[in-house]
Amino acid sequence: MADTTLDTRLEGIVGGRTAKALERGFGLRTVRDLLWHLPRRYSERGELTPLQGLPVGEHVTVLAQVLDVRSRQMQRGGKLLEARITDGEGSLQLTFFNQAWRANELIAGARGIFAGKVSEYRGQLQLQHPDYELFGSQRNGDEAEGVTPEVSEMLDQAAALAYSERPVPIYPATSQLPSWTIGRAVGLVLDAVRSAGGLDDPLPFEIRASEGVLELGEAIELVHRPQKRSDWQRARDSLRFREAFELQLALLERRQRFHSMFGTARPGATNGLLAAFDSELPFELTDEQRDAGETISAELAETRPMHRLLQGEVGSGKTIVALRAMLQVAEGGGQSAMLAPTEVLAAQHYRSVIETLGSGLTERLHPVLLTSKMPVAERRRSLLALASGQARIAVGTHALLSEGVSFFDLGLIVVDEQHRFGVEQREALRLKGTNPHVLAMTATPIPRTVALTVFGDLETTFIRRVPPGRQGITTFTVPVRENPGMAARALDRAAEEVAAGRQVYVVCPAISMTAREEGDDQIDELLNTVEQSGSAPPPPLSSVEQTLQEFASFPRFAGFRIEALTGAMKSDEKDRVMRAFAAGEIDVLVATTVIEVGVNVPNASMMIVRDAERFGVSQLHQLRGRVGRGSVPGLCLLMTSAAAGSPARERVDAVAETSDGFDLAERDLELRREGDILGTAQSGGRSTLRLLRVTEHAEVIERARDLAGQLLSRDPLLESAPLLAAQLAEEEKQRNLDNLAKS
Repeated sequence: MADTTLDTRLEGIVGGRTAKALERGFGLRTVRDLLWHLPRRYSERGELTPLQGLPVGEHVTVLAQVLDVRSRQMQRGGKLLEARITDGEGSLQLTFFNQAWRANELIAGARGIFAGKVSEYRGQLQLQHPDYELFGSQRNGDEAEGVTPEVSEMLDQAAALAYSERPVPIYPATSQLPSWTIGRAVGLVLDAVRSAGGLDDPLPFEIRASEGVLELGEAIELVHRPQKRSDWQRARDSLRFREAFELQLALLERRQRFHSMFGTARPGATNGLLAAFDSELPFELTDEQRDAGETISAELAETRPMHRLLQGEVGSGKTIVALRAMLQVAEGGGQSAMLAPTEVLAAQHYRSVIETLGSGLTERLHPVLLTSKMPVAERRRSLLALASGQARIAVGTHALLSEGVSFFDLGLIVVDEQHRFGVEQREALRLKGTNPHVLAMTATPIPRTVALTVFGDLETTFIRRVPPGRQGITTFTVPVRENPGMAARALDRAAEEVAAGRQVYVVCPAISMTAREEGDDQIDELLNTVEQSGSAPPPPLSSVEQTLQEFASFPRFAGFRIEALTGAMKSDEKDRVMRAFAAGEIDVLVATTVIEVGVNVPNASMMIVRDAERFGVSQLHQLRGRVGRGSVPGLCLLMTSAAAGSPARERVDAVAETSDGFDLAERDLELRREGDILGTAQSGGRSTLRLLRVTEHAEVIERARDLAGQLLSRDPLLESAPLLAAQLAEEEKQRNLDNLAKS
């Protein structure tokens, strides 16, 4: 197709049926989509092998001639195509299911090369769905060209040897869309692109030359059609650098664009709200809190909008830093919105804001709570207070992003637990104001390469130390598989804490036998990775429902006030339970990961995590941060049935061995993927990165960022790289459309 471009729909190239299958299976709609559906690995065909004495179970490549072909109906439906091939000494059967069209190629007498895995069926050796390449008419005309049979045989042998050494791309596939079908579609697309003149390369020549990066068309060709191993290795290296460069350029360009914007300066007042608040604080700010506050205060006073990430260990006091920033914005009548990932955390923050402000400031600032499940009348009152400007502070969940939420003068956005959100959600809330300041916060320590890759559009501030007075947390692994008696001892220890007047969390990975916490992708993902002995399936997840039943039967727990907390409960019930637990009216709270972040109950001194191997490293670190917040040291027991030495057990042991979140962050990243870097899924799961891995390719990321920064410094508008500028503009346009849909 002479008019083929990257945006060409696949139907006209690969056919409607295949195009529908590609879209249904992987969301692939255009030439660009399919060309970037990269092989997940490459298979070696195997050495050129005679047909006699073929080893069962090994991949082989054979040079042979088709003897005969037959097709027959299978009992369960469909047709089976069988072909016999020979090398003159031995024979082998080829079988194809529901591929009758191959009979037009595999005609008697045809010579070619056949590759696949040897299997045995009813005493007959066979290759199921083998790859093959027929020599075609050039071999048939050898005699007319004066080529002797001996020379023809040598040519065939040479061709077969080259074929056997050629890597076979293995694509991400489904049962309905196997790898070879995808490979055929890719081949058709590559041919169409070549016929249309190839691919334009957006990466400037000087960068390609300095970094040894292959031209785009060549890299795409070699990654899909390698002739030898070094081909796809060079192609992958080139495409990986391109991915890193384009990502870093997008993030730096976004930062540059933010820096060129004009918003409203929010300077503080010498004797204003913030000064009054500070004078009533019952504790001294740490040096890091004060330094972070000064940095943020200075940026709020500028007309250039702040875009800053505040990283802090669990319990380091990030929230008080954010609240002081809100007070500075409120000085001039501006509003602040704090976005939290769960209703429980939003409600906790809302109560904390009111308690920390005190009655006087609360009356003046009129904080409101906004969640999707709150009563209609209450929601309406909150919306009206925001639209009128009466409410200077709003705390809420994703409901803050919804249509119908408007602000009188939104000056500051605070995104709590930023690792649970994405760039686009941050942007959707930003559109509710006129270039408001943005402060993102996370208690998940982030390695530098991750910060550059995920939060590269933000400046970063760290709070590494917790305030003085915290007693610390001791963490132990409880291997119930190796020592079942330790489970009973853990419960005895919990009873001792309650008897001493303190409170206990018990965390479970599931709500019930049939229900897990909504959005807890990490548990779903890790469920498949937990190693068990032998071939036995993993035991069922411990659940809140089951744990409540068990605790009711323990004599030591008789008379204890035990309640449950899950995300599936109604909002008012969740709020009631958390209020009761905070007030000391509940002794043992059995909960899911809904209490992972933000929940602050100083009297809670102990946590038991059941099936700890089903949680990620960062998740366990966050969970244990709920205890040790009062005058008594915290105790965290990680109960696990994972075998000693297994990866699952190593995760649990790593958390028990150190309380340094920044040390654990590197380990956590190896288990969680990077998420949707420019999208909404930064909490992990499927990564939008194709070849780049932030744990493995730090040097590539750092180099790409340096080069992207240099390019933008000398050419902010990318006038020297128009194709690159057009690509960034198209991506930004698509993001804006997504944002409008969310706002």
